[in-house]
Amino acid sequence: MNFYDLIISRRTIRQFRPEPLSREQLERIVNAGRLAPSAGNQQPLEFIVVDEPRLCHSLFPHLRWAAYISPRGNPRPGQEPVAYIITLVNLSLRSQGYEYDVGAAMENMILAAWAEGIGSCWLISINREKIASLLEIPENYRVDCVLALGYPAESPIVEKFQGSIRYWLDDEGRLHVPKRPLESVIHFNRFTHRPPSAQQL
Repeated sequence: MNFYDLIISRRTIRQFRPEPLSREQLERIVNAGRLAPSAGNQQPLEFIVVDEPRLCHSLFPHLRWAAYISPRGNPRPGQEPVAYIITLVNLSLRSQGYEYDVGAAMENMILAAWAEGIGSCWLISINREKIASLLEIPENYRVDCVLALGYPAESPIVEKFQGSIRYWLDDEGRLHVPKRPLESVIHFNRFTHRPPSAQQL
């Protein structure tokens, strides 16, 4: 699979197979995040890898999953993530504008994981206070987000946008995700004004 195909085949995964990931795989994923662009090269991000099963179990209740399809879309028993990467911001290095660093690092890690067949779910709706306590994170670090990881136990489908961005589960439990088409979001050389109906294609 070439890199473009890797990008366009990536989907968020919320059901995982109970197969462990190796430390080598997890280190490669974090290394991809470490080498992402950083504003001013300040590199304020650090990462906690959680792969110990009991700790994964303790972390799970502090994460919120798919709002549109909760609780049916939450990981089912036996299909929870087998590892997590918690992205931290060292506030003594950067207290504002770190969101760009986080976004770049997260996408690098998501794609590095997918290149090895590992699915992921980027979680921002999390209980930061509980996670900080559970993982003994110092006060000068912000828990920004969590990347849940594991081999996929589902195959989400991209759907043509029909006026709603809400993803849904069909009767067989398969996830359908609407995406706006390229022609509704791309402009060449200057902004192209379109009729409202065209913008909703």
